Amino acid sequence: MKAGTNIYFFDTYALVELNRGNPNYARFKGSKIIITLLNLMEFYSYLLKEISKEIAENKFKTYLDNCIDITPEIIKDAVEFRIRFIEKTKFKISYIDAIGYIIAKKLNIKFLTGDNAFKYLDNVEFVK
Repeated sequence: MKAGTNIYFFDTYALVELNRGNPNYARFKGSKIIITLLNLMEFYSYLLKEISKEIAENKFKTYLDNCIDITPEIIKDAVEFRIRFIEKTKFKISYIDAIGYIIAKKLNIKFLTGDNAFKYLDNVEFVK
């Protein structure tokens, strides 16, 4: 995949904020969204708890085509990244976020998040 200014890996935080209508995320509305099934799982869970099953089902279907596969190489790289990151920063990040960050780096696209743990990392578009 070629780098592009309007292609982002959305972490679950970014998906939630975009769908909440956070004005800071309005500029990403027309962007190509890349996620994994794990992000979609977290987003679906949020929607089920906070909104409704009907909305959760609709959004699940909407974003399913945006999911890309997680390869064994990505899993290994994400685990190594997460271990080093936690040792260095003391921020505990999830495996799902570590996977997303590694995928974004491999695809040469920005990792879109509002998670403070990622605020100063390269290859991150940090938006609250």
